[in-house]
Order: sequence, then structure tokens, then C-alpha cells
Amino acid sequence: MTKTLLTLIMPDDVAQHVEDLLLQHPERVPGFTSTATYGHGPAVPLLEASDLVSGHTPRTQIQMLGPETDMRAVLDIIKQELPRAHIFFWLQPVIEAGYL
Repeated sequence: MTKTLLTLIMPDDVAQHVEDLLLQHPERVPGFTSTATYGHGPAVPLLEASDLVSGHTPRTQIQMLGPETDMRAVLDIIKQELPRAHIFFWLQPVIEAGYL
């Protein structure tokens, strides 16, 4: 079965809510990785003075791997539980994944 990578990019203040939500669904998300990152560009609101000075704003990236149906179900759960969370996402097919 082909795996799909789901990537979520969100404001830092939303990240803990999303992580808690993902942990409530181990049947869909057996694990995930979160990383600190920065948002750039006109689609990213710069709200803090430090954001305006630096030209970017802190974000959290969460990635998880699983069957496409599970990753789409995760998106549905997030949309239902956090409808205005301002989370950007994308889905990518994965050619191969495993442990070395």
C-alpha cells in the first residue's frame, strides 16, 4: 500500500492543540514529528513587532506518514475540531519509507 506524507504548518499557539488532537487518534496517527520553522511571504501575517523586524513569523511543522485514507481522515478531524486554526497543509505520495 502506498504511503502518504501529511505536512501541517501552523501558528505556534495552535501546535499544542493539534498535537493533543493527533495523540487522541493513534489508530490514524501512530506517530508524528514536529519541528520549529518560520513562515515567510505575503500569505503569512506578521503580528508581533519582532515579526515585522525579522520579516518572518514562528510556525510549527508537523509531519506524519500513513495510508492516504488515514491522512485525509486526520485532516477531517482537524477541520472539525479546529475550524479556524489557520493551518496550511499538503499531501505527498511517498515512494519508500523505512528504518535503516
